[in-house]
Amino acid sequence: MLLYRIAPEGSWAVAEFASDPRLRILLSDPFETAPGDWEYEKEIPREGASLLAPVRPTKIVCVGRNYMEHAKELGNSVPEEPLLFLKALSSLIGPGATIVLPPESQRVEHEGEIAVVMRRRLSRGATPAEARAAVLGVVCANDVSARDLQRKDAVFARSKSFDTFCPIGPAVWVEASLEDLAVVTRVNGAERQRGHVREMAFPLLDLLLYSSRMMTLLPGDLLLTGTPAGVGPLVDGDLVEVEIPGLGVLANPVAAWRAHE
Repeated sequence: MLLYRIAPEGSWAVAEFASDPRLRILLSDPFETAPGDWEYEKEIPREGASLLAPVRPTKIVCVGRNYMEHAKELGNSVPEEPLLFLKALSSLIGPGATIVLPPESQRVEHEGEIAVVMRRRLSRGATPAEARAAVLGVVCANDVSARDLQRKDAVFARSKSFDTFCPIGPAVWVEASLEDLAVVTRVNGAERQRGHVREMAFPLLDLLLYSSRMMTLLPGDLLLTGTPAGVGPLVDGDLVEVEIPGLGVLANPVAAWRAHE
């Protein structure tokens, strides 16, 4: 089941499959009601529906160097414990929105990722079963990064948090299997990245439990779980796509920053 958020009101809408031609408008709050108990209002054509970022988190938690081959390609070792950092909430955009290349960076790169979306509060002391039950689903994410600034700075805050540097969408895959997920990134139709959760240094449930020891994860919060090898530059005019097979494709055009904007 796929959960969308659509304009103009930010209503929730549901489709059984990514290819469904119609969306069902959800009456229930997906963070208050279990998916099996959701109630619906009406159906609308999916074609022409304006999709928003599917969740509005209180924080965006990210994991660095969680794919071994990606750590190697950047000349880094795999950390002994998950490497956490945060992206600014103002970096969040939805499907179709433009990734803007800031003038402060000369090398902005894509990082296609699987992001976990929380449905319930998860805090210190949770069990693996409680962590799994706290998850709403997963969503495609792009941890856009100013690589030159990341190498220059002691922390990742600036390089990861420019406006438009966190596209997510197109929907939340509700109750997806956390042990059998893949992610693919394409730029202008050419594949650049492909990874599977089996290749992660730290599995998704371990990341949730580890993160919740430092900060309580709240409904709607995002956990970006790392990117596979194959990161590369984005330039003005590119179209970058992140796909989780079974969920759909998050597509965002890329444009250089212009002063009049």
